[in-house]
Amino acid sequence: MKKIKAQALCLFLLIAVSSCSTNKFIAKKVKHEMATAQLGANYQVGFALYDLAKKEMIYQQDANKYFTPASNTKLFTFYAGLKMTPDSIPSLRYVTQGDSLVFWGTGDPAFLHTQLKGQKAFDFLKQSDKKLFFSPNRYTGDFYGNGWQWDDYNEYYQPEINELPVFDNVILVRGSTAGKMLISPQSFASCFTKDSANTKAFKVTRDFNSNKFTYPKTIIPVNYVQQIPYKLSAATTVNLLSDTLKKYVGIINMPMPKNAKTIYGAKSDSVFKQMLLPSDNFIAEQLLLVYSNQLGQELSSQKAITYIQKQYLSALPDPPKWVDGSGLSRGNLFTPRDMVKLLELIYAEVNNPQKLFSLLPAGGKTGTLKNAYPKTDTPFVFGKTGSLSNNHNQSGYVLTKSGKTLIFSFMNNNFVQPTSEVRKEMVRIITYIHDNF
Repeated sequence: MKKIKAQALCLFLLIAVSSCSTNKFIAKKVKHEMATAQLGANYQVGFALYDLAKKEMIYQQDANKYFTPASNTKLFTFYAGLKMTPDSIPSLRYVTQGDSLVFWGTGDPAFLHTQLKGQKAFDFLKQSDKKLFFSPNRYTGDFYGNGWQWDDYNEYYQPEINELPVFDNVILVRGSTAGKMLISPQSFASCFTKDSANTKAFKVTRDFNSNKFTYPKTIIPVNYVQQIPYKLSAATTVNLLSDTLKKYVGIINMPMPKNAKTIYGAKSDSVFKQMLLPSDNFIAEQLLLVYSNQLGQELSSQKAITYIQKQYLSALPDPPKWVDGSGLSRGNLFTPRDMVKLLELIYAEVNNPQKLFSLLPAGGKTGTLKNAYPKTDTPFVFGKTGSLSNNHNQSGYVLTKSGKTLIFSFMNNNFVQPTSEVRKEMVRIITYIHDNF
């Protein structure tokens, strides 16, 4: 019996030593690749590589230093959603009083979203025989997130934030084969004016403080597409709702009672996927308000972030500085080893690798990683990119040829060369890890 126990102990130690030796070998090889890469000569690079099965860090390079994550921030928003809205997104809160139905927004980004087609709350309002009244002012924040660049107000990726978004909070402008400008929602058409003195290339520009749009006298190109954030207000919201519902919607200032009922809309997975694959800033920001709705009366991005950090992120090795949902702000600061730990938490929470990887961009196949990696029959990288000017990151999962699932976070900040050069080296190293381990 003693001999058998001794043999078992020896076998256990042999396996443990072999496991340790394998990761040390990988670390040595990765360190060599990092040293020979065209990375970080004049900018900041952080990298962490983690063995998911063995629960150990394989290699770190400045992984404890803080970096601007850009859209890697959406992984934080995603994890919070897994915890706070695991099934469906609350779309409207409401009460009935006599012949009236009073409703409040939850921040639901799927409500009349052009891709997600959130219809349940809309159909509820449409089918009601009550007089409809929207009560605003649950959202207490600004129309932009903390630290956003105001001069991007005309760009599709920076819609304003509010409690009841309609049609993605943007106007769609398209060119027809007849040379006409098509505007959706059509109710904004009267807000467009031609600038006869402007002969530049066709582009619609909104006035910063109002829904006044100008365009040059040049003919709109066929197949032209532009999304322009519209200026938000309670009046604009109810006008859009009235126009779409084909019935009057009034405004009333009324605190939301605790017994207000909830209409649930889109499935959470579909919303998370639409946020992650194309890296949708609008959805990410609005989801923070949805999470705040789960906490009480006020819709506050900051209160949601504070709650999420306290309740769900205590395991992170470094206290994150998290200020918005999308990563548009340079105020966000995370470490690579924070990103790795977060991805480990996400993996455990979903508890289904196939499902998780279907929600994330896949290298060479879907989302923001589609064109980063070569097209293959079976993708081996699933994760999230993050880009701002002079910053580019990737964090996710890499599947190796030997069957390992490794977590990585690769963060590059403050470079001046083209992003394509930085991306190329990241892809080369992650592909090397896939091919050789």
